Amino acid sequence: MMKNTFRILGIALLAFTMSFTTPGSKKLIVIDAGHGGHDIGSTYGFHSEKEIVSKIAKKIATLNRNSEIEIVLTRDNDEFSSLQDRIDKINQLQPDLVLSLHVNQSKNETASGIEAFVSDANEKFEDSKAKAEELVALLSTDKLKSRGVKTAPFAVLKKAKTAAITLELGFLSNAEDRGYLTSDSGQKEIAEKIVGYLNR
Repeated sequence: MMKNTFRILGIALLAFTMSFTTPGSKKLIVIDAGHGGHDIGSTYGFHSEKEIVSKIAKKIATLNRNSEIEIVLTRDNDEFSSLQDRIDKINQLQPDLVLSLHVNQSKNETASGIEAFVSDANEKFEDSKAKAEELVALLSTDKLKSRGVKTAPFAVLKKAKTAAITLELGFLSNAEDRGYLTSDSGQKEIAEKIVGYLNR
């Protein structure tokens, strides 16, 4: 009788403990919408990089329905955040992946397409590169051609203590890219593909 009582108490204690335990499989993803506030980024007419990437970041957060994936935005409004503030926030959160969203611009208006950057100074360079290659392949279409994956000494990429990727989602200076990036359907398609990748 006494053994059964202890057994029941043991099971109850285990169940109580597990109810406060976060599953180890849960992934934390940081979506860093570049620029913000007085830092506008690339512009074309009334279109700005800071607004485009913010809209896509918010769509990613909204479209995610997987309770095992938590998405945190470095900014959810039009506020300026220094690179160091972003890095500090990222390293405090200790996410599984950082995606920094940006939009390109060039004097050559024929330049177009999506490209990714990673840093070989990042402790998870190989993981970052592999994920960047997968994302560029997934996001590139007839509407947004692939420009590949490159290395760059960007501060967020170098100093993030996790896999970190900068995605340049297209060129505002290119008419076709601009039409896609500034449209709600284009932004939604990009967000859906990123969410689909994160849910693999």
